[in-house]
Amino acid sequence: PTYKESMKLISWEQKYNPLKSKFDAHEKSLPDKIWSWEKFFDEKDTEAAPAEIKAIIEKIPQERSKEESKQLIEHFKKHDSTYQALRKQVNELQRQRPRITTAMVLKERTEMRETHLLIKGDFTRPDKSMSPGVPKTLHPMETEGEANRLDLAKWITSPENPLTARVVMNRMWQQYFGNGIVETENDFGTQGSLPSNPALLDWLAVEFMESGWSMKQMHRLITQSTTYRQSSKFRQDLYDKDPRNLLLGRQNRVRLESEIVRDVALQASGLLEPSIGGASVHPPQPKGVMGLGQVQRSWKANQDEGRFRRGMYTFFWRATPHPALSVFDSPDAFSTCTRRIRSNTPLQALALLNDPAFHEMAEQFALLMLEQSVESDSARVTFGFKRCTSRLPDSDELKVMLEFISQQRKSTKSLDSIKQQKTVWLNVARVLLNLDETITRE
Repeated sequence: PTYKESMKLISWEQKYNPLKSKFDAHEKSLPDKIWSWEKFFDEKDTEAAPAEIKAIIEKIPQERSKEESKQLIEHFKKHDSTYQALRKQVNELQRQRPRITTAMVLKERTEMRETHLLIKGDFTRPDKSMSPGVPKTLHPMETEGEANRLDLAKWITSPENPLTARVVMNRMWQQYFGNGIVETENDFGTQGSLPSNPALLDWLAVEFMESGWSMKQMHRLITQSTTYRQSSKFRQDLYDKDPRNLLLGRQNRVRLESEIVRDVALQASGLLEPSIGGASVHPPQPKGVMGLGQVQRSWKANQDEGRFRRGMYTFFWRATPHPALSVFDSPDAFSTCTRRIRSNTPLQALALLNDPAFHEMAEQFALLMLEQSVESDSARVTFGFKRCTSRLPDSDELKVMLEFISQQRKSTKSLDSIKQQKTVWLNVARVLLNLDETITRE
C-alpha cells in the first residue's frame, strides 16, 4: 500500500477494531444467555420456530449434541437485537474498508516442483532427484504426508531445535551491546567462536521461546536490565580484568545506525513524523545522485509529512542508495547482512553538515531554539544541547558554544538583524547535530 492508503487504512482500523472486538465478545457470550432465552420461550415462539429447533429445545442441555447446540445458537442470534445491531454495524464498516494496492507474492503449486542435486552447484548439470528433509544430526521433522514449508517452519521453531532461539537472541544482544554473546553471529558451527557466557545465551533462548517468541518482550527485557543501562565510561580496573569488555562490566559505546542517525536529527528538530507502517518515502538528497547508476532514475522528494518520516522508511535504490544511508554504513541490500560495520570517516561529518535533509532539519532546529521564551544565549544553547544529547552541557562545553556564537555574530555583522539571528543559530544547530555524542549511544 502507498503511504496515503496506509493512513486511510489505519484510520479505518481505529473505528473497526473496537467495534469488532465488542461484537466478538457479545457473540462469545451467547451460549451463556441461551438458558434464559429458553426459559421465556413461549407458545408463540414455539409455533414460529422450525421443527428441528423445537425438537432441540424439548431436550435438556446435557442431551444435546454439539451440532444441535450450534443450531440453537444460530437460531438465537436471529432473535437477539444486540447481536443483529452490532453485526449490521460491523458489516457496514467492512464495506467501507479502504481499497489498497495489492500484488501477488506467492501462489501454491498444485504439484511440487522436482528438485535435483546439482553437480558442483551447476544448475545446468542436475543429478539425482532430491526429496524435502533436514540434517540427520538434528531432531527429525514431523510431517503429515509429504513435507512442505509449514512442516519446515514448525521444525525451525520447535523447542527441540538447538539453534533458532539462540541465533535470534544472539543477534538481538549484538544489536544492543555491539557484539553478540557469540561473536561470529553468522557461524554457530565448529569454525565459529565460543560464547562468552553460554548460560546467559541459553537462558535468553528459553525465555524467548516461553514468551511465545515475542520479540517485543525480549527487547523490553534487555533494555530494562541493569546491564544495558550501565554507563559506558572507561574504567581502568575493568580494563585490567577484561580488556575487550566481553563480560560487560560496563556498557559499550557505539555509533548509531544510519537510519537512527536521521531519526535523532528529526526528533531534535521537532520534525519527526512518528506514524508507523506504510510505503517507503523519498526525503531530499543531493542533486545528481540518481545519475550515478547504470539506469537513469528520478528522485522526487516528498513534499508532505512523508518527507520527515523515520529513516527506516527511506526508499532504497540498490544501484544508487541514499547517500545519508550509505555514508553511515547501511547495508547495500545485495546480500544478507548479519552485522553492520561501524566506520568513522570525514564524509559522515560532511553529510551531517551539508546533506539537504540535514540542512533542512538544522534550519528547523534553529527556529526551535529561537522560539524559546528565554532571551539568553546560554539558555538556548542548553535547550538545544539537551535535545541532542539528553544531558545538560558542562561549563567548558557551554563556554565553547558561546564563543562560537560570538564569532558567528562577528562574521555575519553585515547582515540585517533578523537574517543574522537566523544564520547564527542555523550554524549552532549544525554544530549540535554534528556532535559525536549526538550520533553515539553512550
